[in-house]
Amino acid sequence: MEGPMTNDGETHRDTAVVIVGCGIHGTTLAVRLLAETDLTTDDIRIVDEHGEPLAAFEAKARRCGMETLRSTFVQHVSPEPFSLESFAEGRDREHELVPTRNYPPRPTLSLFLDHAQFVVDQHNLTESVVEARMTNVTRRDDGVTVETTGGSFDAGSLVLAIGMGGEYTWPTWADPISDNERIQHVWNESFSPTETTASGESLVVGGGITAGQVVATLAERGGSVTLCHRTPIETAESEANPCWINWRHVERELHCYPPGSERRYRTVQQARNDGTIPPYLFDEIKDLERHTHLDCRHGTIETVAPVTDGLLVRFGDGTSRTVARILLATGFESPFDSPMAARIASWLDLERGYCNVPVLNDETLAWQRREGEGSQVYVTGALAEGTVGPLARNVVGAKRAGERIATTFDGGKGDEYGRSTPGRSLADD
Repeated sequence: MEGPMTNDGETHRDTAVVIVGCGIHGTTLAVRLLAETDLTTDDIRIVDEHGEPLAAFEAKARRCGMETLRSTFVQHVSPEPFSLESFAEGRDREHELVPTRNYPPRPTLSLFLDHAQFVVDQHNLTESVVEARMTNVTRRDDGVTVETTGGSFDAGSLVLAIGMGGEYTWPTWADPISDNERIQHVWNESFSPTETTASGESLVVGGGITAGQVVATLAERGGSVTLCHRTPIETAESEANPCWINWRHVERELHCYPPGSERRYRTVQQARNDGTIPPYLFDEIKDLERHTHLDCRHGTIETVAPVTDGLLVRFGDGTSRTVARILLATGFESPFDSPMAARIASWLDLERGYCNVPVLNDETLAWQRREGEGSQVYVTGALAEGTVGPLARNVVGAKRAGERIATTFDGGKGDEYGRSTPGRSLADD
């Protein structure tokens, strides 16, 4: 059934599934659906305002100076575990699988992205992408109606792959100068590491991997830069113990508590290595501190005030310094409190638990309704932490979530858009 036209001339019609977001999570799921179910690119619509797979991820990765992924070479957008390794070997790019002490090799960003593009092209995934932004979603008897800036879709299912929600964390001391052009968050689309080396000193605030990548990039380009970290820098190879990759471990340690409960929330928070830097990046920072204009400062910031030649920063120890600009690498607010998550829960009467964590079906990642019934709305990424565990935000989390969501489409598009009785995940290893 045809419907309204999009801005680029595409005719809307009924579709099996709408995926909101075409980052790592949305792309990974879409590829799995195309590879392992009867769905085709005609049955999937991926709504993303950037218009192409992984565009936002690539922009953010390059913006912060990422050179290699923290994830290992088996974590990528293809359901085939060794696809990236085979891709590298077939193109004489094995050297881009970077050896890591006491850890499997990690791909360079360029290798990861080139492989992802290869997989996207292999499945003609761009045919499913709609350059638009979701504006509303309503329930129907047999699914949902998804409204976007490019038109509306009647879909059997909706998958939310919306990342962290887009709300950056701003320290309270930064609020009075939030409109000053000399201070910005590194995730802001206007941030460019190249421009920050033009003149004067850059003060990078944060103690995690993003802060580390930014200061390393600036220092390598000859800039004068200070890293101000509120707590001592801690190192960790990955965002959580690799045992959390295993579904049996997740079920034993997390699913033993009720969905949406405080115990689940606390378990995930305690297991995540938030705000840590991998050892290889820590070593690089220490080397740059010895040989470049990089200074690391452990302490707090009390106030910041505009002055003629920059920003006057007063630190917690009573000292002060004038810097040309401040770059905040302070992360995101809780994804569970994002306006988008709140709106979707309100629109569809979906249940949220402790600290607004979505209450999901552990077998399918379907977001439950407040009256206790299931829904046709599925979740991947940070919003799925309560079911997928502390690695839900990462590439491996995208693969694990995709495994379980894909089982609900096993019936193929001939079976009411592929929806079937929820079963166990494909991966219980």
